[in-house]
Amino acid sequence: MIEYVFGTVFIIIGIYCLVLKRNLIKKIMGLGIISMGIHLLLITMGYRAGGIIPLITPENMLTFSQYSVDPMPQALVLTSIVIDLSITALALSIAIMIYEKKKTLDTGKMKELFG
Repeated sequence: MIEYVFGTVFIIIGIYCLVLKRNLIKKIMGLGIISMGIHLLLITMGYRAGGIIPLITPENMLTFSQYSVDPMPQALVLTSIVIDLSITALALSIAIMIYEKKKTLDTGKMKELFG
């Protein structure tokens, strides 16, 4: 139960960073915090107390469906980590280009778009 609270708190902190912070790097960090909160929630959903690994063996053939841990959230989180890494790298490279062009990372000082 406490894991759900932590995941929700991480998501709320990330949304706070996205909405109220003006620095572009802090906004990118907020995106990372949101994704970590979502990862925590997904892993928590797949957890089963006293669960066994999701491999069928002759010893656990009859009780596999009752006691095995769901492997789908783990696979989704692994895929999401790779996607988050690429999104963060892209966002940071865009932030570098914005800094080179505007000489600031403050979103309040960026009045117009550039092409």
